[in-house]
Amino acid sequence: MHRAKIFILACMVFSVPLLAHAQERAVSPPVSGSETPQSEQTRPAPADKITSDQHTAGSETLPEVPAMPDYPTLAVEDVPAEVHRLTLAFNKEVGGEKNISAEKKALWISLAQKELAEHSADHPLTRPQVLVVVDRNPGVQRLALIAALPGDAEDWQVIGVTKISSGTTGRKYYYITPTGVFANTSDILGYRALGTKNEHGIKGNGIKDMRVWDFGWQWAEKGWLPSREKGQIRLEMHATDPVYLEPRLGHTASEGCVRIPAALNIFIDKHGLIDAEYERAAAIDRRFSALLRKDRNQSPLAGSLLVVVDSTDALKAAHPSKVAQSVQKQHNMIR
Repeated sequence: MHRAKIFILACMVFSVPLLAHAQERAVSPPVSGSETPQSEQTRPAPADKITSDQHTAGSETLPEVPAMPDYPTLAVEDVPAEVHRLTLAFNKEVGGEKNISAEKKALWISLAQKELAEHSADHPLTRPQVLVVVDRNPGVQRLALIAALPGDAEDWQVIGVTKISSGTTGRKYYYITPTGVFANTSDILGYRALGTKNEHGIKGNGIKDMRVWDFGWQWAEKGWLPSREKGQIRLEMHATDPVYLEPRLGHTASEGCVRIPAALNIFIDKHGLIDAEYERAAAIDRRFSALLRKDRNQSPLAGSLLVVVDSTDALKAAHPSKVAQSVQKQHNMIR
């Protein structure tokens, strides 16, 4: 009996602290993000309380992020010399078309200025730069590289002109290339052609390593519908099959993209004529530096804009009979 009383008393003595501890755990609020509360000794000090010794011991030096370089700039008085240099290079490297009338050049400049004025909020012309201007008129189908100056209309100059093919009509899933101003922005990473053939044996983007400039999703008219209902296309500018399709440049043929000669593709790529934003991005993003040519020599007139115009109405007003003949010729070629 005496031993039993001693045993009961001992159990009561030892159970009191355990019960108290259990009650404390039951009423203690949990710490957010942790099942076990941290003591003040093990919690990290607030950021503003960390000493310089702690900074040195517990942190690594982060590499500096390179600064984004400025856009290329060229004084207005130096533009004619650069235009002359590019014109000579174009004639040598691309060839293009000679004997383009002053009237046609003035028309393309006027139409490009009109498009830029309508899109000035999104694409302000703030410095001298080269524009890639495409005339989608079925009877024209030409591309002009134009040196543009902000606010100085009469000083704009055509560097070179060549044949292209834009979107056609009458074939299902073929869209009419939309007019407007489209930027080669660093928000979209373009690519280079693999040089592979499609199921018809056609190298749709040209030979290997040709540039493909991607201008994103755009609304375009469905060329196979009389209603000209609109749908979205991925607007691109690229080379085409050198054997079967490049010789046919000069009339509408694409599904909505702009097909250009391989020589022009290389010229724009090599001189960085619409890669101004890509060149800046390449300084901080290796994807862009990997895409750009290693032997590039970017012109100080480099820009980023593709301007698609349509001279049909203007030429119809000036030369109605010639336009009708040209359109009929285009239809005959398509058939």
